Amino acid sequence: MSLRIIFFAGALLLISGSAWAAPLSVGLAAAKSNPIAPQMGDRISFHSVIRNDATVPLDGLIAWISLVQVNEGREQPVDLEDWSAHKAVTAASLSPGATLETDWPVRLIQAGAYRVVVSAVTRGGADLTASPLVGFMVLQKPVVESRRVLPIAVGIPLLLLGLILSRRLRGR
Repeated sequence: MSLRIIFFAGALLLISGSAWAAPLSVGLAAAKSNPIAPQMGDRISFHSVIRNDATVPLDGLIAWISLVQVNEGREQPVDLEDWSAHKAVTAASLSPGATLETDWPVRLIQAGAYRVVVSAVTRGGADLTASPLVGFMVLQKPVVESRRVLPIAVGIPLLLLGLILSRRLRGR
């Protein structure tokens, strides 16, 4: 008797295995055109593919990008206000097997270690589906470059000294 129950339960699991599958899958990758060693001020991009793995259309799809800083002692979510103007995408409906591909441009504001994730929900769904995390480093960019500052730092005092000396020499 118990062998029949185990066999029946196993058959049910095999037949209805897709019932427990998540209706959405979200993939995320850094764009191939991104710089190898991005620094402050650079623009990079991420590409996401959201697929409807359900057998019915999914209505009211909303997907958004999130960024977290993971430097030791400074772990925190990042407000995307300065980093990206493209923070979310929506679709009225996504047919079974259909995909929604999106490029997420990001402007690098601050040096550090970061991870990005794309999350998606549907109007009728109860679960959040998230992509795998994609990590990246932003290198510090020198704000003051000596080759641009040195001529001004030396030139202006020399110019002022020249003006003062020329006035004194005229005054004699």
